[in-house]
Amino acid sequence: MRVINREDPGTAIAEAADACSNWGRWGEDDVLGTLNFIDPAKRREGAGLVRRGVSFSLSQTFDMDGPQQGWRRRTNPVHTMLETGTDAALGNQGFPHGFGGADDAIAMPLQCSTQWDGLGHIFDHGRAWNGRAAEEVVTSAGDIVTGIEHMAPHVAGRGVLLDVGRVVGRATGQPNGELPDGFAITEDHLAATAEAHGVAVGRGDILLVRTGQLTRARREGWGEYAGGASPGLSFTTAGWLHRTEIAAVATDTWGFEVRPNEFDNAFQPLHQVVIPHMGLLVGEMWDLDALADDCSRDGVYEFWLTAAPLPITGAVGSPVNPVAVK
Repeated sequence: MRVINREDPGTAIAEAADACSNWGRWGEDDVLGTLNFIDPAKRREGAGLVRRGVSFSLSQTFDMDGPQQGWRRRTNPVHTMLETGTDAALGNQGFPHGFGGADDAIAMPLQCSTQWDGLGHIFDHGRAWNGRAAEEVVTSAGDIVTGIEHMAPHVAGRGVLLDVGRVVGRATGQPNGELPDGFAITEDHLAATAEAHGVAVGRGDILLVRTGQLTRARREGWGEYAGGASPGLSFTTAGWLHRTEIAAVATDTWGFEVRPNEFDNAFQPLHQVVIPHMGLLVGEMWDLDALADDCSRDGVYEFWLTAAPLPITGAVGSPVNPVAVK
């Protein structure tokens, strides 16, 4: 495992960005990044994993009881009824012959609960995915180049769960199959978990990594779940994420990578490499518990997974209700 020099994040980020760059790999006009690894054969492989027909939603709920505490101006969803059963009962909706109905609206930041980070979400030294100038990609009109809407038809294929919380957590004496906040998941941890599960991770896979932090937050209260310390992937996994050629990665934490970060003065350095340079689709705050319980029972850690973002034109992220089918 590569040793991190905590005092020199700039050099580490630059070296990882260069080593893991996919700029130009799929042409100068590419808007999909690593989703290009999901081809028709990969989707057929994923569909063939459905055996029992059981399905799992991997989304947290979208409501006022969510995890947001105002960090970076993010709030929980505000759900408003526009018309209700009371309106229908009073007959004041203006419809004939007893017809009535209800209607509602929701207002929320697109990354307040289970979501994907789009390719326009993170920049490195003013550069967005594929080397484009950040100011030419995301403007006041939104992401006018790599908006999340481009990804809507593509996020479906073979899903793989690595329950690092159970495998590594228990091996290191952590309770309940949960990793503590600040625990950095290394390539060795990922490899050991894959071996324990008897599953391989490779090109075009949608990788899910369970840390157990969401389990703990539900038991003990949200606290700083959305923006605070958390277990997560080590910066040193950048090379592994690149070599495996996965299409996407998602975790049950708010920020995907370990917090506090592994450098003395850096903010989300792994994001800074994998999104603008690798073009990797990153998911956060996914609910993996029910799926993990089922995988533990039947010993099968691969499944069909569909997780389409909402095609919100120009968005740099999107809520998602991922569904795994085994």
